[in-house]
Amino acid sequence: MESFLFQSTIYLMAACLAVPLAMRLGLGSVLGYLIAGITIGPVAGLVGSETADLQHFAEFGVVMMLFLIGLELDPRTLWSMRDKLIGLGGLQIGLTTLLITATVYALGQPWSISLAIGLVLALSSTAIVLQTLDEKDLMQTGGGRSAFSVLLTQDIAVIPMLALIPLLAIPGLNAPTADDHHGSGTSADHPAEAVMSLVESLPGWGVTLVTLGAIIVVVLGGHFLTRPIFRYIHSARLREMYTAVSLLFVVGVAVLMLLVGLSPALGTFLAGVVLANSEFRHELEADIEPFKGLLLGLFFMTVGAGINFGILFDDALRIINLTLALIIIKAGVLYTLSLLFKLPKRDRMLFTLSLAQAGEFGFVLISVSLQQNVLPTALAETLLLVIALSMLLTPLLFIAHDLLSNRMGSPAPDQVHDKIDDQQPVIIAGIGRFGQVVNRLVQMSGYKTTVLDHDLSTIQLMRRFGFKGFFGDPTRPELLHAAGLSTAKVLVVALDSKAAATKLVAYARKERPDIHIVARARDRMHVYELYQAGANDIVRELFDSSLRAGRYVLENLGLTEYEAHIQEETFYKHDRHTMQELAELWDPSVPVLENDAYVSRARELNSDLETILVSSLDEAKDQRTD
Repeated sequence: MESFLFQSTIYLMAACLAVPLAMRLGLGSVLGYLIAGITIGPVAGLVGSETADLQHFAEFGVVMMLFLIGLELDPRTLWSMRDKLIGLGGLQIGLTTLLITATVYALGQPWSISLAIGLVLALSSTAIVLQTLDEKDLMQTGGGRSAFSVLLTQDIAVIPMLALIPLLAIPGLNAPTADDHHGSGTSADHPAEAVMSLVESLPGWGVTLVTLGAIIVVVLGGHFLTRPIFRYIHSARLREMYTAVSLLFVVGVAVLMLLVGLSPALGTFLAGVVLANSEFRHELEADIEPFKGLLLGLFFMTVGAGINFGILFDDALRIINLTLALIIIKAGVLYTLSLLFKLPKRDRMLFTLSLAQAGEFGFVLISVSLQQNVLPTALAETLLLVIALSMLLTPLLFIAHDLLSNRMGSPAPDQVHDKIDDQQPVIIAGIGRFGQVVNRLVQMSGYKTTVLDHDLSTIQLMRRFGFKGFFGDPTRPELLHAAGLSTAKVLVVALDSKAAATKLVAYARKERPDIHIVARARDRMHVYELYQAGANDIVRELFDSSLRAGRYVLENLGLTEYEAHIQEETFYKHDRHTMQELAELWDPSVPVLENDAYVSRARELNSDLETILVSSLDEAKDQRTD
């Protein structure tokens, strides 16, 4: 117990120190975790042999991550990705394996070893790439979606790779040594693990049936059993029970996949997709997310702690050259595929740089290769170091992408946008929670709208419910004009991004000085930005709902409905007047608290508001008395 607590303290302390520092420096959390692992491992020597065992435990974070990604994917969206899964992902694995195999064979290795190395290094890091894409809000870009498609294909491909590797065995390749005998103690668990299998002694057709049966159980169980299970758990009225059943669901699916010889990550991803439209999706997501984050962080730390710098220092030039050669070969294949599949320029850079490393599943394949006498021990140790170093360089590749993206200027389109064939008097840019209500009210009142949104899944959801919308970035001038900016009467700006909303308002006002612009603001400062950009009506997203809540409070404190309504209306009118006055005094280059004229006038207006509210309440009471 003391040893466990001591190691836990070391890992947690290292993470708490390194990760916030890395985030402040703009390096990302993944590089922070890797640096923390290197610090407590090779540098300080605070952790040792338990790192490998801990890494196997931490790899479950990848399983949880794929489950959460599945929750975000509608099955129809997944089906729409089939071309990229088969074409883009399949070609990446095939071409990369072929090139690396040919290169290693040319360097003098037997074809079986060369092929094994090609398979191992063809994979990329699902954990690092998806975590970083999510962290940088790049998952919904064209490059992010393409990278995800390749990673998902790679996870599926691990299954046939594991089946192929034993066929490449070289009898007597690794002669038994004392170290190997010690290692066999570690692998002595494998027979026990093999017993926990539903397919080990079955013929081929039996394995197929059992495997298909397991997949059917996951699909049907996720569809039909989650509702009664969560209702039963709800009866206990204990918050921790929701967490327990969420973990049980993910762990249970992972175990079932292991029992039939499938990838746990693939199984939980499938379960997540099944539950993507479930009413318990957000509950599952909230319960699993903290565990996923901690386990992934622990996994990255174990990768950093497990780097054998002894081998690196003994032959640093060769190891670094091998690592760079791997990145260059994979980047070359990826960039070629991005051209072949006609990805936009910005997406090509993200797609190429994000997947140019080796992956964590490479550790698994190397372990199996050693057990099956496919790779010699010395070569396997070198490969492990190359994989770890390439993963360590991945955050730097993302930083390179950020620098290149900034030099490119305005974003290119994420994906081939819809051809807009409809121009109506009202353009709604952004169809999230706010835009949906506006769109429904306007349409149900008998007016036509043209809806634009850059989120493909949102547009697909709209279409499913019978509302027409177009996929495209509303801030792009050509799409805005195609939607009818030159003839529209009203433009509704309901974008999530404050910067994008302000940019769109400014452009629309410049192009059409006479158009009426209704814009959603995130907060008071955003109101001022939109006002200066040229918006006519600015609606703070929580302002009206807050006023209604305040009116309910007044009614329950003794005011009549009429009196509370008068107070609400008076507050609204005064606040609108206040915002217009303060917008004239607001200076974006001066912090609000240092803007003396702004602060002084705001205090005067607040004092006026109190007087006005008291007067309006007295008038309302007098009218009620009369």
